[in-house]
Amino acid sequence: MDRAAKSELVTSLNTIFKETGVVVVAHYAGLTVADMQNLRRQMGQVGATVKVAKNRLAKIALDGTEVASISPLLKGPTLLAYSSDPVAAPKVAVNFAKTNDKLVILGGAMGATALNADGVKALATLPSLDEMRAKLIGLVQAPATKIAQVVTAPAAKVARVFKAYAEKSEAA
Repeated sequence: MDRAAKSELVTSLNTIFKETGVVVVAHYAGLTVADMQNLRRQMGQVGATVKVAKNRLAKIALDGTEVASISPLLKGPTLLAYSSDPVAAPKVAVNFAKTNDKLVILGGAMGATALNADGVKALATLPSLDEMRAKLIGLVQAPATKIAQVVTAPAAKVARVFKAYAEKSEAA
C-alpha cells in the first residue's frame, strides 16, 4: 500500500468515525473467508458495515473523533463494525459471535461513550430504531382508537334500547 492510498484510507476512516452512531471492535483470528463474507452480508442487510484496516492507520484516523476511546482495543487482528443505527452493528456482531466462537467482541463506542464487551452485548438487546418507531406509532394510535370506542359506545347502547322497544311493540 503506497503513501497516497494510506492517506486516503485514513481520511475515509476518519469520516466514518465522525459520522457513525456506533463502532464495534472485535478479533477475527481464525474466521474463514466464507465466514467473513457471511458476516459482511448480515451487516449489509441491516445497514451496517464491516471493515478490516491496519490498526496503526485506524488509530491515526481516530484522532479528533468522539470514538477515540476504542484506540486501546486495536491490538492484533481486529475488525471494525459500524452503523448509523446504534443497535444494528452490535446486534449482528453479537448474534454472529454466538454462532461462531472465532469472532470475539472486544468493545466499542457509541458516540463519546466507551463500551466494553458487556456494553456492546447490552446494546444488542435493545430494539432497533425501526422497532421503536413502530411501538411509538402503536402507542400514539391506541388512545385514538379507545376514544372512538368510548364515543360510539353510548350511541350503540341507545340503538340497542330502541331496537328492544321496537321488538317489544311488534311482539305485543
